[in-house]
Amino acid sequence: MQFRGNKQFASAVGLVLGLLCAVEAAKVNKHKPWIETTYHGIVTENDDKVLLDPPLIALDKDAPLRYAGEICGFRIHGQNVPFEAVVLDKSTGEGVIRAKDKLDCELQKEHTFTIQAYDCGEGPDGANMKKSHKATVHIQVNDINEYSPVFKEKSYKATVIEGKKYDSILKVEAVDADCSFQFSQICSYEIVTPDVPFTIDKDGYIKNTEKLNYGKDHMYKLTVTAYDCGKSRASEDVLVKINVKPTCKPGWTGFNKRIEYEPGTGSLALFPSMHLETCDEPITSIQASIELETNHIGKGCDRDTYSEKSLHKLCGASTGTVELLPAPSSSANWTVGLPTDNGHDSDQVFEFNGTQAIKVPEGVVSTSLKEPFTVSVWMRHGPGAHEKETILCNSDKTEMNRHHFSLYVHNCRLIMLLRQDPSEAENYKPAEFHWKLDQVCDKEWHHYVLNVEFLTVSLFVDGTTFEPFLVTEDYPLHASKIDTQLTIGACWQDNSGHDNDTETVSEPAPGGNARMAQFFRGNLAGLMIRSGKLENKKVIDCLYTCKEGLDVQLPEEVASAVKVEFNPNQSSLTVEGDDIDAFDKVMQHISYLNSRQFPTPGIRHLRVSTTVKCFNEEACVAVPEAEGYIMVLQPEEPKISLSGIDHFARGAAEFESQEGVTLFPELRIVSTITREVEADAEPEVTQGAEDDPTVQETVVSEEIMHNLDTCEVTAVGDELDGEHESLEVDLAQLQQRGLEMSSSNVGLVITGVNTMANYEQVLHLIRYKNWHTEALFDRKFKLVCSELNGRYISNDFKVEVNVIHTANPMEHANNAMVQPNFINPVHHASVDLSGHNLVNAHQASVVPSAATIVIVVCVSFLVFMIILGVFRIRAAHQRTMRDQENGKENEMDWDDSALTITVNPMETYEDQHSSEEEEEEEEESEDGEEEDDITSAESESSEDEEGGEPEDQQGASRQQQLEWDDSTLTY
Repeated sequence: MQFRGNKQFASAVGLVLGLLCAVEAAKVNKHKPWIETTYHGIVTENDDKVLLDPPLIALDKDAPLRYAGEICGFRIHGQNVPFEAVVLDKSTGEGVIRAKDKLDCELQKEHTFTIQAYDCGEGPDGANMKKSHKATVHIQVNDINEYSPVFKEKSYKATVIEGKKYDSILKVEAVDADCSFQFSQICSYEIVTPDVPFTIDKDGYIKNTEKLNYGKDHMYKLTVTAYDCGKSRASEDVLVKINVKPTCKPGWTGFNKRIEYEPGTGSLALFPSMHLETCDEPITSIQASIELETNHIGKGCDRDTYSEKSLHKLCGASTGTVELLPAPSSSANWTVGLPTDNGHDSDQVFEFNGTQAIKVPEGVVSTSLKEPFTVSVWMRHGPGAHEKETILCNSDKTEMNRHHFSLYVHNCRLIMLLRQDPSEAENYKPAEFHWKLDQVCDKEWHHYVLNVEFLTVSLFVDGTTFEPFLVTEDYPLHASKIDTQLTIGACWQDNSGHDNDTETVSEPAPGGNARMAQFFRGNLAGLMIRSGKLENKKVIDCLYTCKEGLDVQLPEEVASAVKVEFNPNQSSLTVEGDDIDAFDKVMQHISYLNSRQFPTPGIRHLRVSTTVKCFNEEACVAVPEAEGYIMVLQPEEPKISLSGIDHFARGAAEFESQEGVTLFPELRIVSTITREVEADAEPEVTQGAEDDPTVQETVVSEEIMHNLDTCEVTAVGDELDGEHESLEVDLAQLQQRGLEMSSSNVGLVITGVNTMANYEQVLHLIRYKNWHTEALFDRKFKLVCSELNGRYISNDFKVEVNVIHTANPMEHANNAMVQPNFINPVHHASVDLSGHNLVNAHQASVVPSAATIVIVVCVSFLVFMIILGVFRIRAAHQRTMRDQENGKENEMDWDDSALTITVNPMETYEDQHSSEEEEEEEEESEDGEEEDDITSAESESSEDEEGGEPEDQQGASRQQQLEWDDSTLTY
């Protein structure tokens, strides 16, 4: 029994062990595959095969068992890995890694991922397969030279200065898109353009191989290419422009030396493209002075050239101004002997050479030291001798040589002498006022105004006030009844007791009695004196202000960065700043302006002086002066035309009436300028018009408006006899228009600056009166007007006035009502009609009556001929209609064999004559000519000439064919 129990136990153990052995025998895939822990691979872009180090091989200890010892594949772990692993031999475990797609090194140069190997498991179904550990794979993508170099810029520019050799002018740079160092690096550059004085290094720096010459070449154009280290050339070459500048010289560029100014065009920019070249120096401040030189124009600049008296009135000065140096005329002739510039384009000035002086006639001015008065003068004076030079002097006329007041120059000082009135208390009072002025001796024009009020004198020079540096006192003059003499250019001294009335006195020969002393040497103009009132500062500034000068309109963006200052007459300005660009803009806005309607033509010199400072506060850049000139062109000269009725007749009673005879009832003043305008041409002709000397220019006349300052009416022939004739004008109308009138035995002169329309109205008011017309047949007058103190003068407008006389006073009164106002007098060969003629009363009465009879007869004859012509035309028309009706009847046929025809020869002749007139009228209508005023004699002669034509011969033959018995006719 025990044995049986042991046997069962052993069987169970055996069964268990067998089962265990069967299970152990069934478990054949015992080991995991093995691979390296790290792999490094290389793959070339655009290729899929990866070279690994070490090679990809997986080992399995279950080999050589089938399935368990075989490697079925590799698994790659990672996101978006562009690789795959493939088993080449399952038994050996050899595999490869390859790219799924073409790789791009430029996108990603390296890839890293992990990889596992796995076996085939226990059977074909891959059950119980085992995986190896994860190995890291690093793969580098090798580059190929697929890209060419490309330049960063499309073109390159540089500027160099001639005569300088540069280490580097500019750098060109190219890039390559390849990812590798070898193929992405630019190994060299090359200048493709041959024979140029430039070279380029491997880094792209260009330099010149020799000194460049601006005169040889202003600019060089180079073609440059690049190579990468793979010897690939740039896809496109690049253009390099190198400008050669002349050697840098500090100064102004864009400055035109000649600038033309067209009158009437307003403001003209002087430096529109001006630039200051500082040669790249570090600038801290710039100062420029622009000077316009106008000293040679008129009295220092362009001003209105009206008379000084008119200018005072235009500036608002009070009335009572007396002009002591007027232009020589019939009413003011004391300046006739003085030398002048005789210029009409600018102001007229008088020259005093140290030997000439003039006496002002009595009554021209009355000056009392008890009342304030003003003296104004333009003076140009240079350094002279150490002697007194008198400008204006009022001294004793006879016996004594006392100076009551005088204005003179001594050692570059201006001195005003004022002696007290003898009636004043005998004590010291200011007598001489001294001003030491540079202007007195600088040989330039200056304007002086002295407001004199006893004990004080105020001086204005060019509008600026000056205080006297010295005032001396003196006793009053002794009382006397000696008259005074006012002189200009010297002081009157009488040592002989005789008076001399000549206006211009020259220095006498040595040994004679000196009549003049302290002669002036220089130029004077516009010497005025006004008694009773002082000039105010506004009037003084107006008298001095120029009509031309410099101007500037500052741009808003640079107004705060630049400082601009003008001198009083705007002939110079100063510009200061520290920014070159802002400074250039201000200079470009500086302009020249001349506000005169007719400016003085000629040159105005222009100078620009510049000072530039650097950080060391010194003038580091020497900028040379820029000099040029403004050419003011000749203005279009106006042509002043006077027109109206130039010949008329009036009855003697009108001349003797209170109103007199109006000389210029329909006067018209017109001013025109003539411009040359190129005629319009065809387009093809216009292209070569500039070179074609035959191109015509059209002259266009244009009416303009401007002022007049003088109109003078003078008698032609004999002077006016104040005892029985005169020229008159309404003074109230003159004063209302601000005009003045002076008259003499020559005529009358109207002066004052005013419009042409106002002058027309005033000239319409001029009347001629004559109280004794018995011996007067006609009178002639001449009118001349001018502008700008005689610069522009009108035509001579002459008027002839005839006096109509009658046989007796009664007939004179009746004939004056029916005789025409305007008749042409009949000139007899034996009678001289120039001037005003004295003839007997019989001739004066017969000639106008005979002329009237002749006119009446001529008019009556003309009316008679017109009526006769109308009658003849109507008669011809009626005959034509009758002939047409007869023609219609002739068209009917009848037998006239038994008819006896009797013809009136006179009727036949009339019919023939009427037919000839009709033919003549037809010919006249065809020619389109009408002769309304043909006389009867002319008509008959034309008919006689036409009677010789063939038509008349045919009519005569027809008349001869007709025969009749005229034996029974009685005549």
